[in-house]
Amino acid sequence: VVDFKKHNLHVVNYSSPIDMVLPLAELKKNLFSLPAKSAAIPYRTSYYDDRWGFCLSHDDLLKLPDGNYHAFIDSTLEPGFLRYGEYVIPGKTDQEILITTHVCHPSMCNDNLSGIGVATFLAKALTGTTSHFTHRFLFIPGTIGSLTWLATQKDAMPDIRHGLVLTGVGDAGPPTYKRSRSGNSGIDRAMEHVLKTGWDQYKVRDFSPFGYDERQFCSPGFNLPVGCLMRTPHGEYAEYHCSLDDLDFVKPEALEDSHRLCTSVLDLLNRNLTYRNLLPHGEPQLGKRGLYQAMGQQSHDRQALQLSMLWVLNQSDGNHDLLDIAIRSGIPFSTVATAADMLHKHDLLEAAC
Repeated sequence: VVDFKKHNLHVVNYSSPIDMVLPLAELKKNLFSLPAKSAAIPYRTSYYDDRWGFCLSHDDLLKLPDGNYHAFIDSTLEPGFLRYGEYVIPGKTDQEILITTHVCHPSMCNDNLSGIGVATFLAKALTGTTSHFTHRFLFIPGTIGSLTWLATQKDAMPDIRHGLVLTGVGDAGPPTYKRSRSGNSGIDRAMEHVLKTGWDQYKVRDFSPFGYDERQFCSPGFNLPVGCLMRTPHGEYAEYHCSLDDLDFVKPEALEDSHRLCTSVLDLLNRNLTYRNLLPHGEPQLGKRGLYQAMGQQSHDRQALQLSMLWVLNQSDGNHDLLDIAIRSGIPFSTVATAADMLHKHDLLEAAC
């Protein structure tokens, strides 16, 4: 009637073993369906209960004739160990950006093969480069995976400066960002600035202790600066946690858009330095230092670049990073960062930290 080989959602995840014959009335106590989505096979788990079960479409459930049924699940539950994937790309500093995604949902494409895919391509693009930050990628089971990593990697905690959970990033909805516990961490400011300046449609939600692994990383004992990027939030689309979350539901252009957003945020974080003006008593003359000529070699608007230089010089007192300056000036971060690079090369700025 149902066969794991045909669809691995048919067996309740983490079912205890069973091999018995029982009447339909008794079997139905261990059958799960979705009456409101009658053609879909639900995703059910039994991680913390010693029970067994089968999932099937409600249409198929209604077709079952009375009689005896052989329930057989050849599973084994015994002490073991947890496997997860971890990939570290060293940067110029030991300070880290943490990218994490859950790998525990079988046969569901948006939740969360999409997150795995985007994280993988981000790691591939960064491999062989040397960014300011070290990048750490985690591919872990949800909840138990993050708790295990947090419990065993306490030495890594002080180095984490920014973190992002990737989940459900392939559906057609606009990007949705959920803030970290503090609500104003570096990843929060970076993501919101990139969305505001580069995306027409997006949503930003405040932190809540419900959702994905950001709630573990943001628990008060760790309080790490970790936000969550998704598109349509979990539970708010009909395809969530069932067989309807398939390849047809995930859109290539949405995956590309999510990847582009993450790339923009990582680029911002790695360029978001804090500087100190080496000639802070009045505005230094830019022309005699060749900066006007250098502006003509840049792709940015000349006037915007010149204004950015004035903003950077004025605000670079060791207390304001480049994102602070971009937000206050209203100038795109990339232009502000380019201006800072030019000023630094002409010995008008020094790194403050």
